[in-house]
Amino acid sequence: MSADNTTPVTTTAGGEKPAHLEPSKLGTKEYWDALYTREISNHASNPSDEGTVWFDDSDAENKIVQFLDEQEHELFSGILSRDDAAIMDLGCGNGSLLFALHDDGWEGRLCGVDYSEQSVELARRVLRTRVLGEDVPAVEEEGEGEEEQSAAAKEEEGTRQEQDEDVGIEFKVWDVLNGDFSTVQARPPSSQQPLEGDKNAGWDLVLDKGTFDAVSLSDSRDARGRRICENYGARVLQLLRPGGFFLVTSCNWTEEELKGWFETDFAEVYEGTEKKKLGLRQVGRIEYPSFSFGGVKGQTISTLCFQKRDI
Repeated sequence: MSADNTTPVTTTAGGEKPAHLEPSKLGTKEYWDALYTREISNHASNPSDEGTVWFDDSDAENKIVQFLDEQEHELFSGILSRDDAAIMDLGCGNGSLLFALHDDGWEGRLCGVDYSEQSVELARRVLRTRVLGEDVPAVEEEGEGEEEQSAAAKEEEGTRQEQDEDVGIEFKVWDVLNGDFSTVQARPPSSQQPLEGDKNAGWDLVLDKGTFDAVSLSDSRDARGRRICENYGARVLQLLRPGGFFLVTSCNWTEEELKGWFETDFAEVYEGTEKKKLGLRQVGRIEYPSFSFGGVKGQTISTLCFQKRDI
């Protein structure tokens, strides 16, 4: 193997993490499927209704875009640029964050993923009306003409996905906790190794605006009996290329708690014959209006920027 290609050994979800949140319906796929089904119907009736923009009351989306603009020639200098950065949005919802980046001139690959098919359908519909200038697609009734329309629908969907990619924005159904990494590589891989071991295949920037919050509210458990949020940090590590960045926004976790969740996982890799550890380390934050209560100062939401680096 060549010395400039890292070969993964293992990715570990470990270390002491913050106490879990109480589960709620916001941690279930059924909740999000129902929400986005309603929002698809609303958008079909009124194209200006593009759905919920999470943390809009804190102006989080604009602050995230501003942070990325400010750091392009500072923190990100020599690592990623708006011209060709490969950016993934985890739990993309209606795609609003990627649309904001597209409008701001980020011209690399913008890919939104969500485990809810209805979420991805809404994002694609908004893309067609907002970016491509198409008419609002009709909402098909469940089961209506399924056999006759299935082949045509698949062909049309393939054509539309190609059109989406042509404008630099695409949306895919993909589960961050269980999805196959080979289906979401940022660029053609230079080897057959998994994402975390390939500087070309990994993403330059991974975004999360409220998705980890929802995952933290799920009561689902992995094969080892742990809450599934325990695996989130390790999965993000695998998505990022070495040197890549992870920007996470939360209303459920403080900055210190986010560090506790994401600085405790690591990936062991070989670079040539040398074994190395890669992990996430905080390198930036976004300031929001603060409040004081009982002598304690805090923010209603938190956004931290982590980088995948040697630890």
